[in-house]
Amino acid sequence: MLFALLLIAPTTLAKVRLPKLVSDKMVLQRDVELNIWGWASAGEKVTVRFNGAYYETEANSNGEWSVLLPPQKAGGPYLLEVNELKVRDVLVGDVWLCSGQSNQETPIVRLVDKFPEINVSNNHMIRHYKVPTQEITDGVQQEIAGNAVWHSGVASEVLNWTALAYFYAQEAYAKTKVPQGMLVSSLGGSAIESWVSQEHLKEFPRLLLDKDAIAAANEARIDKGAGKWQAFDLNDADWQTMEMPGTWRENGVNVQGVVWMRKEFQAPVSMDGRHARLYMGTMVDSDSVFVNGYFVGHTGYQYPPRNYQIPAGILRAGRNVITVRLTCNAPGGGFVKDKPYRIVGDAAEISLEGTWKYKVGQSMQGMRGAGRNMAQRSTPGSGLYNGMIYPIRNYKVSGCIWYQGESNSGRGHEYDELLTALITNWRELWQDADMPFLLVQLPNFMEKHAQPTESGWAGIREAQLKVAKTVANTAMATTYDVGEWNDIHPLDKKSVAQRLFLGARKLVYGEKVQASGPIYKEMKVEGNKAIITFTEVGGGLKCKGEKLKHFAVAGADKKFYWADAVIRGNKVIVTCKEVAEPVAVRYAWADNPDDANLMNKEGLLASPFRTDEW
Repeated sequence: MLFALLLIAPTTLAKVRLPKLVSDKMVLQRDVELNIWGWASAGEKVTVRFNGAYYETEANSNGEWSVLLPPQKAGGPYLLEVNELKVRDVLVGDVWLCSGQSNQETPIVRLVDKFPEINVSNNHMIRHYKVPTQEITDGVQQEIAGNAVWHSGVASEVLNWTALAYFYAQEAYAKTKVPQGMLVSSLGGSAIESWVSQEHLKEFPRLLLDKDAIAAANEARIDKGAGKWQAFDLNDADWQTMEMPGTWRENGVNVQGVVWMRKEFQAPVSMDGRHARLYMGTMVDSDSVFVNGYFVGHTGYQYPPRNYQIPAGILRAGRNVITVRLTCNAPGGGFVKDKPYRIVGDAAEISLEGTWKYKVGQSMQGMRGAGRNMAQRSTPGSGLYNGMIYPIRNYKVSGCIWYQGESNSGRGHEYDELLTALITNWRELWQDADMPFLLVQLPNFMEKHAQPTESGWAGIREAQLKVAKTVANTAMATTYDVGEWNDIHPLDKKSVAQRLFLGARKLVYGEKVQASGPIYKEMKVEGNKAIITFTEVGGGLKCKGEKLKHFAVAGADKKFYWADAVIRGNKVIVTCKEVAEPVAVRYAWADNPDDANLMNKEGLLASPFRTDEW
């Protein structure tokens, strides 16, 4: 007995459970209060030990617990203990939340030919965690999916990284000598609205979850009779009737799904409490059969004969009830004709043909209708926020790196509002009103055009610039020279990382550094000249090459022509022989403006812009 108790005891003891993020090789954010959280049995006492101190709490009635650790200085490795659990090789440094779509999660293995130094990477002070995909439309999740782990930047692990995160971590560590943790929560092909909570999408009704449609779909999935309509004493006065054997359709019942069918019959005294055999012919498609509320048999498809046994003690002299739960997801459900439908005892036989009562438990037509209604009435956002952002909200970060926009191309008119909503949403979620956001402006992509054209990618770049100019604590990396015309996933993530880190040096580390290229400020027209002024000129304007390219001018007819442009001090003078009276100027307004070459003397490209709103 003692041996048995020893075997049982470990399985009955309550155990604490940690979030998947809180695991070996993780990086904790320095210089802020740290939330260590998890789950356990209600009331279980939890002790957290870290860096020579311990912190005590206990799980609440929902089995949740958390403790706050005081701000920690950069360093490590440390051991984190939570009761009997041990998390090893923990560093304290800067943590970056990296999100967006496929260019954020481009695997580093694609870049090893271009950057052979990846193969001999030897930096154990940078770490990477890729949040597994989990898209949840209806409601937030408390935990991320999968069983991902933290990886360090040594050669044996580095091919598990995403490319931009790796080069950013290397750049940041080289400049700060502080451990870097890259928390990547991204998904290729995702639109920005999938990363924003429903509460913050209220200005976009088409992106809100249609709760009525969801409720209707959930309701349609429920078999209303499950666990109830087989009861012997059920009041079936509101049930309709049909004649069996036969099909539902022959009885005027056009339904696909689950139909419950009941028939009362009288049993003689000779059958009272006795075993009997039940023959239910062949039914279309799947059936479960009950006699007087007791389950007596099931067949999962239409072809086999239904020969069931009615155990002793079920039948009674006088009134009895047989109930069939019949499922058919195509037209033609029912009882096949010219088959036996009867109960056979040793001294008597009862026919089950004739009038049956029925009621629809579940309608496939209703489910499909609810599904169509959801598709027609809403294409909701928030799925990736619910499954991949909300569950990591307790993990403190230094800032966010956002690289997304390709999937929203053509919807630049709303992208700035969506991006602003995302930033507001995440800052509230992390309870950090000043959380820094580093934005990647879309790179160049697709073929060039001989003449000025409209561009969906340029519209997204414009929206990204607007957010960088109007939302505090944001910085943007302009990248239209590092893309590839024939690959939406350009390989030069190293240059992107270097430009992003300039923004971090300014926003996060407080350095007085030029982090942006020239930004359009205003236009004045003098005769046939359009005079453009800029902010963020740094040491002054500069042309990368012999002549400024990719300026276009239009008059009142709104037709754009390529223009001549020259630098005069910190202004650009734009003229065009086809346009005597300039009304609008555009610069680098194209899918692929890689020959646009205005920059400041710090070598940072001017952001694309337009002076019109056409």
